[in-house]
Amino acid sequence: MSMLGYAKSSNLAAYQSAAAHGGVAASDPHRLIVMLLDGALERISTARGCMQRNETSEKARLINRSMSIIGELRNSLDLRNGGQIAANLAELYDYMCRRLLLATTENKVEMLDEVSLLLHEIRGAWLAIAPEGRGR
Repeated sequence: MSMLGYAKSSNLAAYQSAAAHGGVAASDPHRLIVMLLDGALERISTARGCMQRNETSEKARLINRSMSIIGELRNSLDLRNGGQIAANLAELYDYMCRRLLLATTENKVEMLDEVSLLLHEIRGAWLAIAPEGRGR
């Protein structure tokens, strides 16, 4: 297993563990998605501060973790049965990862803000899904 694969696996395992300890285990995978979105948003926000303080090593670590979380969100999509919505989300997640990578190399806070805004929009839409519609 590559280091990237290991990082993704351990990252998801950490969130699954947190979900289980928070009483939201596998019985509520939608809550897990919200936790992943929150985790990415938190790391991007912290990376933003690191970028402003020229803490390049910590910035890179946090952005890398954000990209791993977004990768897990992408991997959780059901592209076979999810139709155009899943395909659009997959492309959006890919776009966000490219923007985060560019933000790291170019040190541009605006790119972090753009990805944060997109993640907030996805989070809001996800939370707006009626509980009875989530089981589908």
